[in-house]
Amino acid sequence: MTADALTDAAMRAAAVEQLRRRAVAGVLTSDDLAAGFAYAGERVPLINPQRGIFRPRLMRYLLTVRTVFPSTGRKIWYDDQRQVHRQILAGDELVDYAFMVGGPDMPENRHLREAMREAVPILYFLGVAPGRYTLVYPTFVVDWSGDALTARLAFGMPGSVSEIVHGERSRDMPTAAERRYGLRLVRQRLHQATFREAVLAAYGGRCAITGLPEPRLLDAAHIAPDHDEAFGQPIVPNGLPLSKVHHAAFDAHLIGIDPDFRVHVSPQLLAIDDGPMLEQGIKAMAGRTIRLPGRRADQPDRERLSARFTEFQGRN
Repeated sequence: MTADALTDAAMRAAAVEQLRRRAVAGVLTSDDLAAGFAYAGERVPLINPQRGIFRPRLMRYLLTVRTVFPSTGRKIWYDDQRQVHRQILAGDELVDYAFMVGGPDMPENRHLREAMREAVPILYFLGVAPGRYTLVYPTFVVDWSGDALTARLAFGMPGSVSEIVHGERSRDMPTAAERRYGLRLVRQRLHQATFREAVLAAYGGRCAITGLPEPRLLDAAHIAPDHDEAFGQPIVPNGLPLSKVHHAAFDAHLIGIDPDFRVHVSPQLLAIDDGPMLEQGIKAMAGRTIRLPGRRADQPDRERLSARFTEFQGRN
């Protein structure tokens, strides 16, 4: 590996490390991406806001590709904005990535081809909501078609390229087993991130029980668990934004919510006397009605709440 390539690999590792620290519940904002990353005392950009394929001037190989989650009513410029979620959720090991408009000889499209030839692990920013992304790394360009104006991406195993900074880089693409494992992780992350983003957006980024407005302390709780084939779909009416403490209590059936949206606290917790956190944060919520989203269609499904509340009653 040349010195330039070693520096490139070190910069790539620095970008991944900083992005993972910056993410909240695995999600990065447009501002996070625009901030770039620091390397050797210099700020290095991560994206070109107008282009989805990006290689920084200081790097030898392609660094990032990006798929934007289209806003409602906005024009969809590239087919991959529609297809990539469907392909991942359908279990496709390879997903399509459309070329930059202008033909195969556009510099960005040549960067994709070079990344394929050199088996370069790239950072893929996969849109999960308007202006919000999850980082998929390592991602590899495994096919490039000048006729179809499309590249194909495969997901590798996290941690599988950590040795790149210290020695010769393997030019092997991920194996079939690694692609399947990588896809499984991406599917889980996509499911979790899109569900969380949709639920928090519906409730204005506040806990449904306490009104806590700090997204870093909020989870999207399932009313019916996702293994429930009848009711466990990742849709807003099956979700509640809860603080991490209230989410844990809800999952442990120490808090229940009835079909009329009233909060119930288990006798076990009511019997404990242990200071203001329990008294004000949980006990005081008993009998209150949860905050509801602005759109009626987003409100918690009463049938799902009824089934979950019956289980709460059975445990208490």
